[in-house]
Amino acid sequence: MRLLIAREVAEDKITEFLNTTDQVDRKSLLQDGYVVEIGDAIKGCFVLSTVEDDVFWLKQLYISKEAAQSLPVLLELIIVLAKSKEAKKVYVHSHQPVVDILLGALQFHPQKEALNVNNLRQKQGNWWAYEVS
Repeated sequence: MRLLIAREVAEDKITEFLNTTDQVDRKSLLQDGYVVEIGDAIKGCFVLSTVEDDVFWLKQLYISKEAAQSLPVLLELIIVLAKSKEAKKVYVHSHQPVVDILLGALQFHPQKEALNVNNLRQKQGNWWAYEVS
């Protein structure tokens, strides 16, 4: 599994990947995103946006069904990436119970208050945060 900065990946590879899903915002991916390459194919992506100097938001996370078993490893790699960016905290908004379970297992903590970004306050789901050490 390799993480690549999305804007540095060949346009045709990005387009081929995005044609497999309607769940990814292309503009956001190319601005702040990374793709997950497994073998020679892109199997997932995520967007790690800066909220404040040392606070990041895992804004978008997608992984194909055939690569779903790699999700725990991918989340750990995202934490390592955030640490390399000198993050103190990473927020995630989850709207799937299985992701909630995974986040809890990876030492993310549920948040009572929503992160105030892009009108997500009204959306259903749970906010989680990870304290980067």
